[in-house]
Amino acid sequence: MSPRKKTTSSRSSRAAEQRPIVIAGISGNFGRLLARRLHSDVPLVGIDKRPFKGKPKDVVHYQVDARRRRAENIFRHHRVRALVHLGLVHRPQPGRPLYREMNVAGTIKLLEYCRRHGVPKVVLVSTAAVYGPGPTHSNFLTEDTPLAGVADYPELQALIEWDMYAQSFFWKHPQIETVILRPAHVVGPHVRNAPTNYLRLQHPLTLLGFDPMIQLVHEEDLIQSILLALEPGIRGIFNIDGPGEVPLSAVLKELGRRPVPVLQPLAKALVRRLWNMGIGKFPPGELVHLQFQCMVDGSLARRVLGYRPRYTLRQTIRSVL
Repeated sequence: MSPRKKTTSSRSSRAAEQRPIVIAGISGNFGRLLARRLHSDVPLVGIDKRPFKGKPKDVVHYQVDARRRRAENIFRHHRVRALVHLGLVHRPQPGRPLYREMNVAGTIKLLEYCRRHGVPKVVLVSTAAVYGPGPTHSNFLTEDTPLAGVADYPELQALIEWDMYAQSFFWKHPQIETVILRPAHVVGPHVRNAPTNYLRLQHPLTLLGFDPMIQLVHEEDLIQSILLALEPGIRGIFNIDGPGEVPLSAVLKELGRRPVPVLQPLAKALVRRLWNMGIGKFPPGELVHLQFQCMVDGSLARRVLGYRPRYTLRQTIRSVL
């Protein structure tokens, strides 16, 4: 390569490094974790209608709804290098409406901005729960497993719709390096989702006669997988697993919990009643995870991304404390 070409290439590389990464959902737990890992290395722009508490000074935060025109102006005025979408609502709350509009409609808008303004990389964080637990599942589900979800869990059905739209975008726009990550149950000190809420209960309900195998992913391992997905040339759909599989009973024992075994019909009625009254922290649709397994095959992420869990199984379990 001639010196002129080398100079041009290095200038081009430096210019690309100055282009910001946009984090949608930057004010959430994962958004703040990712921002802390990235902000000293690359310019960061955050989109979130919530305030960003403890925002680093070098991070630009736009407190705006992704569905509004002001959000597109961010992509118009910043030459965005990549979008990381962490803005999905994974944590339904009692008394709150269905999150389809926020999840699906917001994502459609964000991906349209990326297409329209030439963003070369998109990383979308979904969930392995879209496969749905079931009695006929093989031990480890691969990325081409149909998304079944849970029939009577509308919040999860909205996430399946979101994931399928992301897949459609992946195939329709091959010029954009689109990555969809499907992590198993994510836990950690900063996480507030259904699995961690359940594991933090001193006397969690279990279903009499059932003890499913489960996978847990440490929050920092999820952040690691996102950083790997941002590397140039990476595109595809990847399951993100944890450091191993373990029976639910072993997890509860490690945490010092004292579970209360209940018959499945009674547990379902009780959890639904508590949820509807606004005093339950565990959505009724999640009960099926206490009955059947939903474990994923993470070999593709290990082979293509170079992903390896850095936290041991015991460290991952105890991180909920």
